[in-house]
Amino acid sequence: MGVAGFRSAGPQYSGPDWLQATWSIWQDAAPMRQNHFTRPTVLAALAMLDSRLSQAKFDHLVLRLGLEDLISSDPSLSVSKKSAQLGRLVLANGAELIQTLEGPVTLTEATVREAIALTLDTSSPSVEQERLLRALALDGFVVQWDEGASASPHLRAALPDEVDLPSTDDEVHQLLKHFGFHVALGHLDQAIDAHTRGDWAAANSQTRTFMEGLFDQIAEHIDKTAATAAGSSENRRAWLTQEGFLSRERNEWTPDGKNYVNGLFKMLHTEGSHPGLSDDDRSTFRLHIVLVTARTFLRRLRNGA
Repeated sequence: MGVAGFRSAGPQYSGPDWLQATWSIWQDAAPMRQNHFTRPTVLAALAMLDSRLSQAKFDHLVLRLGLEDLISSDPSLSVSKKSAQLGRLVLANGAELIQTLEGPVTLTEATVREAIALTLDTSSPSVEQERLLRALALDGFVVQWDEGASASPHLRAALPDEVDLPSTDDEVHQLLKHFGFHVALGHLDQAIDAHTRGDWAAANSQTRTFMEGLFDQIAEHIDKTAATAAGSSENRRAWLTQEGFLSRERNEWTPDGKNYVNGLFKMLHTEGSHPGLSDDDRSTFRLHIVLVTARTFLRRLRNGA
């Protein structure tokens, strides 16, 4: 097949209870017609394919994706070079629908699922597999394996469909650029990069700094003189409440500190392990919550609240 067509109230849970309530929602991730995978996930999937497939198996993959007219089967071309060709096609034309055994899916999804099929249920995964699983987690997905000898991997949605982390992340980036919040944007990008590397301490630190910087820049956008006079980040958040941007009625900010924003920052400042949760679970949860929260307040600012 050719591809010429290419081209705000806070939740009722807090702390660990909130975490467990959010992560208890597991659904089968059925084939999707939209792209739900970010660039880091696509790149991690390509690295997985490159590391695990032989020449013959990569050529079979190309046939399954219908790209035989665009990616050569010449054995003198290395698997890495073929993978790079596939990567350029996916990144440029990932929304193109192709036919698979599971039905029509985007080229991006088909490529990611091919990589997932190569994952193993093991306590000592390869570096490529670890990076792929971390990238999927950031997109709101996990991989589970069947029990028994076959141990086939399955993609599962780890969050409610309406959250849609990739589109949330994209919207947050667009709004940060729209308002010129470049400092906050830099911290967010560093948090995502650190998470993708598995550097949980750096990811947590940058996630916290991003959220603090976001409220600071929102206050400065509304009234730079008053925001500067407030002195501290906490005072600026209190000032945002006085100005009506944060709501007392919805328990977003209250003088006694028992509110959503204060609770969020207390959670972001905690260090150390939590029983039953791995470092990557906690780091991924923090990043998810911060992205959804940032989107809510950036939308409010855009709408002139």
